[in-house]
Amino acid sequence: MAGQVEFARMNGLGNKILVVDMRGRTDKVTPEAAIALAADPATEFDQIMAIHDPKAQGTDAWIDILNCDGTKAQACGNGTRCVVQALAAETGRKTFTFQTVAGILNAQEHEDGTISVDMGKPVFAWDKIPLSEEFFDTSRIELQIGPIDAPILHSPSAMSMGNPHAIFWVDKDPMTFDLERFGPMLENHPMFPEKANITLAQVTSDRSLRTRTWERGAGLTLACGSAACAAGVSAARTGRTGRKVTIDVASAPSRQPLVIEWRESDHVVMTGPAEWEWSGKVDPETGAFSRDAEPEVKAN
Repeated sequence: MAGQVEFARMNGLGNKILVVDMRGRTDKVTPEAAIALAADPATEFDQIMAIHDPKAQGTDAWIDILNCDGTKAQACGNGTRCVVQALAAETGRKTFTFQTVAGILNAQEHEDGTISVDMGKPVFAWDKIPLSEEFFDTSRIELQIGPIDAPILHSPSAMSMGNPHAIFWVDKDPMTFDLERFGPMLENHPMFPEKANITLAQVTSDRSLRTRTWERGAGLTLACGSAACAAGVSAARTGRTGRKVTIDVASAPSRQPLVIEWRESDHVVMTGPAEWEWSGKVDPETGAFSRDAEPEVKAN
């Protein structure tokens, strides 16, 4: 199908998101378009959230998620918050139900502008994460970087939030580690047959964490919502914190925290901000785009 569609450049705690409106169409944003958009400084992104007509009764939309390398992503919490903000502004509604390859997501925009997304249930079984080796307890798996007798990173907690995560526990600021060097090695480690999101997590209190993430298919990211969920759940699972934590995403340009609550229902709810930057039109096949004119600001 020819023709451009509307899209918006947004961010969730700095996690760079393109929300593309594909409703009323049968085609998809192509990997080639994603790669072209990622290569342009004006539209570089971590994830594309493509909004399609709903496939399942009772849902508001099907969300197709692409990484900046053109690969598919199963989940993106920060991107989901951006979709909610965009649709809430369009419709005036506050609650939405989305379908993704990772399952059904329920979301709500609050009066203060923050948005909560029910990210579903965490998965701990080694073959469902998945891992290439069997571990009875995936809260601590055998994997390390560095010398055997003095590893730099070791014994991560592994789990899935619809996508695979490895949480490495560190005792100092995650920003002090060379994650840009270790991230690609760990993302592509044979332990992770579908690759993995790699997060460094520092426990700062029994109710708070500080994190930094190398995102599968996107690289060093300013923020990653599903990784924050995985860190919060893994911290509670290993007795480092309670089941509700605030997460200071160390690399995010904003110090506004994410709140992660692993509820007794086993569902993980993430609450945080989303920010609109600008809008335009894009060709979902090629990635060619134009930017809408900014409204004029009249002087008093």
